Amino acid sequence: MFTHLDENKRGQMVDISEKNPTKRVALARGSIRLQRETVEAIEEVKNKKGDVLAIAQVAAIQGAKQTPNWIPMAHPILLTGIHVHFYFVEEQLFCDVEVSCQGKTGVEMEALTGCAAGLLTVYDMCKSMDKNMVIENIYLIKKTGGKSGDYERKEKI
Repeated sequence: MFTHLDENKRGQMVDISEKNPTKRVALARGSIRLQRETVEAIEEVKNKKGDVLAIAQVAAIQGAKQTPNWIPMAHPILLTGIHVHFYFVEEQLFCDVEVSCQGKTGVEMEALTGCAAGLLTVYDMCKSMDKNMVIENIYLIKKTGGKSGDYERKEKI
């Protein structure tokens, strides 16, 4: 059953006022494929727009905090932590975003949105030097807390 639909099958924001707050944590991951020269420019901080990873980290944090502005049915949540980690595996830059709160609804969308914002910022900052970038596989790795319980992705992507 879709809880975001009313009796006329129109979208609505679910009322979470009766739910008990619990600690919620979600971890999302995504990646962007880059040319070797782009990887080197990022690692050596030689991009004309500035420090790509530092700016993308701030963008990921802002994205997580602004999730209700991007996702219409997402509740505004008082986030208690956002941790962003970028790392390279050959010509692929990975972005992990972990979000936490003490709240009535989960933070999966905040982690996913933060990841997307971080990767989009890398794309924006590097588009003049690399037209072949590809953002790939933004997905939830795990989440804890809430009525539905814990989840951890089993298969590798």
